[in-house]
Amino acid sequence: MKQKILVIVGPTASGKSALAVQMALEISKRAKNRFRIRGVGKAALEAYKSYDESGVGAPQRRRWDDFTGAEVISADSRQVYKGLDIGTGKITKKEMRGIPHHLLDVTSPKKIFTANDFLRHGRKAIDDILSRGKLPIICGGTGFYIDALLGRVVLPDVPANPKLRAQLQKKSAAELFAMLKKIDPRRAKDIDSKNPVRLVRAIEIVKALGKVPAVKPKPLPYAIEWIGIKPDDKTLRARIHKRLLQRMKQGMVQEARRLHKAGLSYKRMHVLGLEYRYLALYLQKKITKPQLLDKIEQGNWHYAKRQMTYWRRNKDIKWRAVWNDVGTLIQTQDTWPHGQRPLPAVS
Repeated sequence: MKQKILVIVGPTASGKSALAVQMALEISKRAKNRFRIRGVGKAALEAYKSYDESGVGAPQRRRWDDFTGAEVISADSRQVYKGLDIGTGKITKKEMRGIPHHLLDVTSPKKIFTANDFLRHGRKAIDDILSRGKLPIICGGTGFYIDALLGRVVLPDVPANPKLRAQLQKKSAAELFAMLKKIDPRRAKDIDSKNPVRLVRAIEIVKALGKVPAVKPKPLPYAIEWIGIKPDDKTLRARIHKRLLQRMKQGMVQEARRLHKAGLSYKRMHVLGLEYRYLALYLQKKITKPQLLDKIEQGNWHYAKRQMTYWRRNKDIKWRAVWNDVGTLIQTQDTWPHGQRPLPAVS
């Protein structure tokens, strides 16, 4: 029987993080109420955590109510970096509302954190959360990282080539994409053409192996529930605009200035993309403040569209414009067909 995992996806500014916290709180509340009603003490609760129907190993939880709580695993390629807080929209301690979050502030932004690094840290977090009887909720907008973590794609085992990377990082995203398209057209069809980090890595693999290999993913021992948030375009654009103004008030420019004073180069900020790319230009007085705001807003809108293009390939995601009542997502049927039970249908 497969262990259950919940995945929440959607474009930037859709409200994924808030929904993940709401889900975790609801599951934790139900667990507390269940054990309070039954008069279960601490010793019995610990025994429940280690109980397995087969008598061996960790419990195979198939229902929402089989869990004693939930924790969130962030799946964002930039929120792993310390200090990139306002610009990435990193969830605050207050917004977490007591729910533990993993894979935030993992390393310095001066260092490169790869999909393989995310895979290693993510698998460790999943195992840790499940071992404590809790539900892992994977939440984020970096689709490739999520697919790698859940075994939907296989990452080639090719070490970094610092010399090649130094050469490639001098090129624009458009130049990198043209290069990849020439040497591996198949990979170019699937990659984000605006993401220089992904493009450099793809070219690095092609140079090492001759092409990016098409490896059949291996199924992992997880029963995965996918839910997605996709507001209509007008609403999403309004949210992106409002969020940008909020981040400016919160000190996004000052954050970028502090990062640079602490040793983060403008070149590295450019590679980190979106907000930090344009903040670097602004701090160098290469663009005006109105241009900064326009470029960040337009960049986030185009990024949201690329995210949705990526996620549309996953037919298991149940999409809604908004999930108002998380209670409707959590049902308590005894078993699910084949280890999984679908969520309510999207209206």
